[in-house]
Amino acid sequence: MIENLQDFYPAFGVESFFLLLILVALEAVLSADNAIALASIAQGLADPKLQRQALNFGLLAAFVLRMSLILAATWVIQFWQFDLIGALYLLWLVWQYFSGKDEDEESEGGPKRKFASLWQVIPAIAMTDLAFSLDSVTTAVAISDQTWLIITGGAIGIVALRFLAGLFIRWLDEYVHLEDAGYITVGLVGLRLMLRVVDSDDLFPEWAMIAAIAILFTWGFSKRTPELAAGDADEANNTPDAEN
Repeated sequence: MIENLQDFYPAFGVESFFLLLILVALEAVLSADNAIALASIAQGLADPKLQRQALNFGLLAAFVLRMSLILAATWVIQFWQFDLIGALYLLWLVWQYFSGKDEDEESEGGPKRKFASLWQVIPAIAMTDLAFSLDSVTTAVAISDQTWLIITGGAIGIVALRFLAGLFIRWLDEYVHLEDAGYITVGLVGLRLMLRVVDSDDLFPEWAMIAAIAILFTWGFSKRTPELAAGDADEANNTPDAEN
């Protein structure tokens, strides 16, 4: 049994260690846009407890799907249909968000929650992570041909994604433009997958994608909600220094 484990997990040398660091860093960089997308989906539930459960169960399902994608990656990347399905799904999410947002602004009752139950959110979270993973898994396979390293990096990425998404749920209520910025980013990822389908992804290279996401996130964090901003101002005015 130990010999079988050694076959799957070869000797962990210096090269493997640095490759794992690269893969984990890659997951961290590519998880920011994914995290805000998953947080926005989970926020479609009204109850914060259900939001946390949706992230936990959704990312558990996402872990299984992502590991399956990694194991089948050398086969999957040969078929442009997978990129097309992922691109259409992400672009559909963006269209659904912005079209629903227009309806909410026109109604007098304010924003409406997009999901009625936990079990509607879990598949959405799992499928969204899978669509985002098409790009990161393809890049990981290009970096290393050691399946166990890619799986380990992906597993660490899922754990980091859970904490990032939980953090973004709080930030979505705090910053006015953050959710819009997140969904525009989702649209950019879908567009890049679509360009890859027609072999034109050079029109939107990786560096341009990172730069666009950085600009969008800067805009997303540029304005706090008026209530929170006013509360911070009141606290500042009530400090002993302000009174003196």
